[in-house]
Amino acid sequence: MNTKLYKHSRLHDFTYNILKAIGHSNSDAKLGADVLISADLRGVDSHGVARLRGYINLWEAKRMNSHPHISIEHETPSTATIDGDQGLGLVVAPQAMNIAIEKARNVGTGWVAINNSNHFGIAGYHAMMALEHDMIGFALTNATPTTAPTFGNKKMLGTNPIAMAVPTAQQPPFVADFASTTTAVGKLEILQRKNEDAPLGWIQDKQGNPTQDASSLKNGGTLLPLGSDRIHSSHKGYCLGSIVDILTAVLSGANYGPWVPPFLAFLNPAENPVGKGIGHFVGAMRIDAFRPADEFKSHMDNWIETFRACPPINANEPVQIPGDQERILTEERLQNGIPLLTPVVEDLQNIAKQFNVSL
Repeated sequence: MNTKLYKHSRLHDFTYNILKAIGHSNSDAKLGADVLISADLRGVDSHGVARLRGYINLWEAKRMNSHPHISIEHETPSTATIDGDQGLGLVVAPQAMNIAIEKARNVGTGWVAINNSNHFGIAGYHAMMALEHDMIGFALTNATPTTAPTFGNKKMLGTNPIAMAVPTAQQPPFVADFASTTTAVGKLEILQRKNEDAPLGWIQDKQGNPTQDASSLKNGGTLLPLGSDRIHSSHKGYCLGSIVDILTAVLSGANYGPWVPPFLAFLNPAENPVGKGIGHFVGAMRIDAFRPADEFKSHMDNWIETFRACPPINANEPVQIPGDQERILTEERLQNGIPLLTPVVEDLQNIAKQFNVSL
């Protein structure tokens, strides 16, 4: 399928103006645009501007508050629970991360659980906020129920991603950002736009059988936990997704499991909710709360160099460090532009017309 290249600054300005048009303040609109465009730059196209329509739909359905009053419900020197007031997760999560960083600065570590929020975009953005403070950052979120537990045949968990960012001295930072499922819903949407099949092992149909139909979720199918099936250790992906659900929602007071409100505005939230909105969990650990920061970062460099030196199976595919691929794509896209699929461009053009904003 054809793509068109856009400068990241152009897409950032467009996203900023759209978020302003639906009621966000200047600072919140900039923050939301920062998070979305960072996903496109890092090659996580499923969580970039292609998601903009989804946020607009939530706003139109009055399920997203564009001027939230984010408040602290409970607090200790190292922890807090905050209510996101149905705000855009792209805005709520970074503000929560700033609280975690400040607590870590004061007492060594900071952990913030968030309820009553919405989809927060790329998890890695929030974790990476800690890097410039010589801190290790964490970010987790639960998500729209799309995934069956091992041996199950019902949507019970979301893709429930985990991100961790670790600072270094000379080497690029270690950044792990991954779903606890075989894939993200957005990647299935990309395959649908390309009219391509999904790899075997990503999804199962409504009878619980393996399928390569990228549209299977719309027809009663489910995503599979990381590992695909029991013989390939799907129980481990199920465990990871469960851990995320518990920390982000059971701990924060958000909805968990099948009660998590769906990202798609035309899908109604489950009846009898068990909490408020969707949940996130972010944290920051000051390195010098454990050992001298320079000493740690020097050893992180050594760790990275050691793993890079691992003999590869194929000389053309050297061993990478978590975050390498995203860093490489960021450099390329900053220079050459962000490629957008034709259906995404068409959707953005419709958004531009709707809000009288130039793309």
